[in-house]
Amino acid sequence: MTADNSKIDTSKPQSARMYDYYLGGKDNYEVDRIAAEQAIARFPAIKQGAQDNRAFMHRAARWLTDQGIRQFLDIGTGIPSEPNLHQIVQRTAPEARIVYVDSDPIVLRHGEALLRSTPQGSTEFILADVRDPEKIIERARTTLDFSKPIALSLVALLHFVSDEYNPTGIVTKLVDNLPSGSYLVLSHVTGDFDPETWDSIVSIYRSGGTPAQVRSHPEVARFFEGLTLTDPGIVPATAWHPDTGQPAAPSGPAPVPLYAGVGRKT
Repeated sequence: MTADNSKIDTSKPQSARMYDYYLGGKDNYEVDRIAAEQAIARFPAIKQGAQDNRAFMHRAARWLTDQGIRQFLDIGTGIPSEPNLHQIVQRTAPEARIVYVDSDPIVLRHGEALLRSTPQGSTEFILADVRDPEKIIERARTTLDFSKPIALSLVALLHFVSDEYNPTGIVTKLVDNLPSGSYLVLSHVTGDFDPETWDSIVSIYRSGGTPAQVRSHPEVARFFEGLTLTDPGIVPATAWHPDTGQPAAPSGPAPVPLYAGVGRKT
């Protein structure tokens, strides 16, 4: 595990801790709960959206394991919530290697849960920001073999990287370092179905210091440029390879406001 002296800042809300609150976790503070409740008041289904996003991550991890992927680089890991990525993939492939990356020191405090690898495999945690892709790749090389395919997971992350930080360029730098046969796994909140509501939620995050930005379907698609999208393409998260018996979309007037997709590097 990469050491760091960063301290947990409880003076302002943090997106990973708010997400933990949406999922019913306890690793959050009053400032996070206040901001999260403001978002819930504007969009009560945001808690279900967090569950839908996590379910997409689980399905994508299983699907990638079925494709023979045995290495995963998960950026924006968030506070551990079982089953974690390594637990899912190592059930089928105990030799799998996983590197978790997050910028929140509270995730580092929970590193033990992320590092319970099978004896045959390996897990590692790096405290780093997605806006520093060179640092992430350099440190990930100590655990992952970059001559073999890697699944890069950017799940529910890039809507916290606004345009001034050039998120498309960040993704390009990360993908450029991956070998052929690798995959990009991505989910991203959208305002396509309810722009006014999501403008107000973005304001809540930004007022707390998080550079949030929702994006349209074409904007999300740009992250996959140069990659081959797997079926069914970029779709609402619940519609991406839904489990048997799971509806393709939630009941209600609009799909879940979260696009998801998986692209392959050829």
